[in-house]
Amino acid sequence: MSEPLLALEGVHSNIGAYHILHGVDLIVPRGQLTMLLGRNGAGKTTTLRTIMGLWRASAGRVMFAGNDITAMRTPQIAALNIAYVPETMGIFADLTVKENMLLAARAAKRAGDMDDTRLKWIFSLFPAVEKFWSYPAGKLSGGQKQMLAVARAIVEPRELLIVDEPSKGLAPAIINNMIDAFAELKTSGVTILLVEQNINFARKLGDTVAIMDNGRVVHCGAMQALADDEELQRSLLGLSL
Repeated sequence: MSEPLLALEGVHSNIGAYHILHGVDLIVPRGQLTMLLGRNGAGKTTTLRTIMGLWRASAGRVMFAGNDITAMRTPQIAALNIAYVPETMGIFADLTVKENMLLAARAAKRAGDMDDTRLKWIFSLFPAVEKFWSYPAGKLSGGQKQMLAVARAIVEPRELLIVDEPSKGLAPAIINNMIDAFAELKTSGVTILLVEQNINFARKLGDTVAIMDNGRVVHCGAMQALADDEELQRSLLGLSL
């Protein structure tokens, strides 16, 4: 396994009176795509939000590139070249696609300042972003909004990309486009952590996998090993891949 870029060590999180994470240990190897799987309510989204400082860890440590980021505020964490795409996508509906992209391009004050070479690469991954460049983002379809959300997250180079359920509610053709895009992102050297429910998506993309249940990581290892072991799949996920 590669050197970890991100590591959670005994992380606990509370939301009000509810104790959601119960000592999460998670390794995200550098340069790989790690799938975070589990049943609904297992704590996957809470784990992502805790990594990003949106919810504060009550115990344990979140380590990034060897540095403790547990107590950092969300803007400080994002400034470390970590991008987060929430399940809600966070698209600004009243702004155009271009304006959504510009907001995420911290080094650019106007659209002409954005890196043209990088934009062309993003357009090759997500042609809909270029096609609807001047359209209000709120008028895009669900799949197009998801493409915009990921494109916006990578408008500048990122060391770590964290995405919550990118295939949720998408048509099969759009899911295949997403699979191709994440495969290209992985090839470019970006470390990726994905929460996903689409098992085909997970099997095609994942290098490593961690499975959560009841606020803990109960299994971690190679994605291929899980894909090859139906008995393990049923015991951990209640289904066969």
